[in-house]
Amino acid sequence: MTTLLDSSINSAVAADTIRILVATDSHVGYNERDHIRGDDSWKSFHEVMCLAKDRDVDMVLLGGDLFHENKPSRKSMYQVMRSLRMNCLGDKPCQLEVLSDMTENFQGAFNHVNYEDPDINISMPVFSIHGNHDDPSGEGHFAALDLLQVSGLVNYFGRTPESDNIQIKPVLLQKGNTKLALYGMSNVRDERLFRTFRDGKVKFFQPGTQKEDWFNLMTVHQNHHSYTETGYLPENFLPEFLDLVIWGHEHECLIDPKYNPEMNFHVMQPGSSVATSLMPGEAVPKHVAILSLTGRDFKVEPIRLKTIRPFKMKEIVLADEKEIKNLAKRQDHRAELTRYLMGIVDELIDEAIEEWREIQDEDELEEEPPKPLIRLRVEFSAPGGGHYDCENPQRFSNRFVEKVANTNDIIQFYCKKSSTSRKVNNAAEIPEESVLAQLAIDSVRIEKLVREFLEAQNLTILPQNSFGDAVSEFVDKGETHAMENFVTDSLVNQHKHLMSLDQTEEEDLSAAWEQNRLAEEAHFAQNGKRTMRKVKPKPITWDSDDDGHWADQPIAAIVSEDDEQADDDDDVVAPAKGRGKAATVKKAAAPAKKAAPAKGGRGRKKVVEEESEDEDEDIVMVDSGEEDSSLFVKPSAPSRATTKKPAPRKASPVKRAPAAPRRRAAAKSQTQSRLDFSQPSFSQPKANGAGKKMKDLSDDEIDDDDDAFEPAPSSATVRSTRSRR
Repeated sequence: MTTLLDSSINSAVAADTIRILVATDSHVGYNERDHIRGDDSWKSFHEVMCLAKDRDVDMVLLGGDLFHENKPSRKSMYQVMRSLRMNCLGDKPCQLEVLSDMTENFQGAFNHVNYEDPDINISMPVFSIHGNHDDPSGEGHFAALDLLQVSGLVNYFGRTPESDNIQIKPVLLQKGNTKLALYGMSNVRDERLFRTFRDGKVKFFQPGTQKEDWFNLMTVHQNHHSYTETGYLPENFLPEFLDLVIWGHEHECLIDPKYNPEMNFHVMQPGSSVATSLMPGEAVPKHVAILSLTGRDFKVEPIRLKTIRPFKMKEIVLADEKEIKNLAKRQDHRAELTRYLMGIVDELIDEAIEEWREIQDEDELEEEPPKPLIRLRVEFSAPGGGHYDCENPQRFSNRFVEKVANTNDIIQFYCKKSSTSRKVNNAAEIPEESVLAQLAIDSVRIEKLVREFLEAQNLTILPQNSFGDAVSEFVDKGETHAMENFVTDSLVNQHKHLMSLDQTEEEDLSAAWEQNRLAEEAHFAQNGKRTMRKVKPKPITWDSDDDGHWADQPIAAIVSEDDEQADDDDDVVAPAKGRGKAATVKKAAAPAKKAAPAKGGRGRKKVVEEESEDEDEDIVMVDSGEEDSSLFVKPSAPSRATTKKPAPRKASPVKRAPAAPRRRAAAKSQTQSRLDFSQPSFSQPKANGAGKKMKDLSDDEIDDDDDAFEPAPSSATVRSTRSRR
C-alpha cells in the first residue's frame, strides 16, 4: 500500500516538474584543424545532447557560444545539426505549454517555438542565446543560430537588436502547476552593456498575472568578474525578482549555485564543455546540470562529462624546488634541469590518464585513453644573481609528441619582476617583452591594440574608435570586406559633410574634417555602431559577376540629400522577363506584424490570444504593480482602422518624375511593336473553348505573368494594389 502511495505521489510531482539540462560554451569548431584535438568540441556537445535524451528532460538551455567561430565551418554545422536531429526529434509530445506571445520572443520567418510547428515532431526543444563568438554579423545581421532556428532545430531567443535600448521579455512556459518565466540576454560588449545598465536603458518585463507563482530563470553571456572597471556585468545590475541566473562566457565550471544575499537570487556558472585555453579555470572538471523546477523550488543535479580530454596543470618556482635550487650557481646545467622538468611532465600525464579512467564506465575502460593536455608553468628567476639555463619551450614540448595532445606548448617559462611596464617618450606605458610573450592571442582584444596604436597617431578623416571595431570584425568575425567598407563609408560621410557646407575655404577643410570625425566617434560611442552609408538602387545594366557587388562601389553611395530624394521619387526599372514588359517597382511598404500562429500542433491549445493588428500595445512593466488578466499585454482596441481591400481595376501607369514617362513610353513602344509583330490581330479562342476575348494591348499593361491562362482575380488585385502603392 505504501509503495502504491509513493508511486502516485512521485507521478504527481513529476507532472508538475520542469526538468532542464543546462550547458554553456560548447565552442563547437574550436581547433578543428588539429589532427588530434579537432573533434573534441563536437564530441562533447554530442555527449551533452545524448545526456539530455537519456535523462528524458523537458528542454535544453544553452547559454551562448554554441559555435567557436562567427561563421562555423560546414563540418561544425553538420555535427551540430546531426546531434540535434538525433536527440531532439521524436514522437514523444513536449509537455511544455507556451503562454507568452511568441512573436515577442522569436524573430525571423518562423517566430514560434519549434515544437508547436505542426510540420515538425520535436520531443525535446533546445532554447539558446548567442554569445560573443557566434553573434550576428555581416549582411542581413544573421547568426549561426538563425540557420538552426529556420531549420526547426533550435529556439533562438534573447536577441539584443539595440545595444543602447534593451528590452528583455521572458518566454512563459508551464507544465502542470509549475510556471517558468525564461529570460535571455545574448552577448553585448561588456563596456557598452555596463553603460546601458547605468543609464537605465535596460527594461525587464514580468508576467501580468500571478507574479508570485512564476519561477524567474535568466541566462546571460557576459564577463562575470571585473577584469576592467566597466568590462563586466555586476550581479546587482540584474533585477531582484530573479530566482536563478545561468551565467555563460566564463569557462571555469562552478556548477553548484551560489547565493547572492544582496540580490536574493542564486547564480550558476556551468563553464565550458571543451578547453579552449591552457589556463587554471579550464583544468577544473567539466560538468553540466539538470535543473528540476517544482513550483518556486529548484534542485540541481551535476553530471560529470566523460568525453572531455583530460587536462592537468601545475605551476612551480625553480628557486623553491629543493632538488634544483642550487643549479642556478652552476655552469652547464641545462640537461639536468630538463630531466627534472620532464619527470614532472610524466607525472602529470600519469595523473591525467588515471583521472580519466576513474570516471569511465566499465565497457569504456578497454578503449585507449586520449592523449591529455598538459601545462607546466615554470618561474625561473634565480636568487643571488644566478641563472637557470632553460631549454627552448617548443623543443622541450616536442619530446612528448606521442604522449600529449598539445605538442608545442607544454611548458611556459616566465620571470617575475618588480616592474612590469616601461615608459617611452610620449608617456605611454608599454609592457615588458617577457610579459608580452606570455600573452596569448585569444586574451588580447583587437580594439585595445588598435586604440593604443592610434593614440600615437594623428587621424584626420577616419574615426578612431570605429577603426578598431572594423579591425575586430576582420580578424575575429572573418568579415573580409570590413576594412574596405569602413574606409569607403568614412570617405562617403566626409564627402557628404563637406558638400553640406555652404562655402568653405581650403584652409578650413581640416577643421571640417576634424569636426565630422569627432561627430562620427561620438555617434559610435553612443550607439555602438558606425554610421552606415545609404546605397542607391542597382542599375539594370549592372552585372555583379563582372563588375562586382554594387553596394561596394563608391558610386553606389548616396552623397547628398538631393540624391536620396531623387532615389525616393524615382522608381527602379526591373529587367524584362519573358514576354512581359519592363515593370516599374516602387519601394514596398513595411509588412504588417504577423499574428501569433495558432498552436494546433498535436492538440495544444492556445492559452493567451492577442490582437496582431495592434503593434503598440501596453506592456506590463516590472515596477507597475498592476494585475491584469493577460500576459505581457493589456487587451486594447486596434490602433489603426482596417483598410478595405480595393476592388480590382484596370492597371494604370504609375506617376513618375518628368524623365520617367519618356523611358516608360520608349520601353512600352518597343514591347508593343514586338508583341504586335508576333501575335495575330484576330481573337483566337482558348483551348478549353471558353471563348474569352483577348484584351486590347493598347488599353492594358502586359504583365510578366500574362500567359495562355486567365489569372486568378485575387492575383490581379494584388498586382494592381502593389502597382498603386
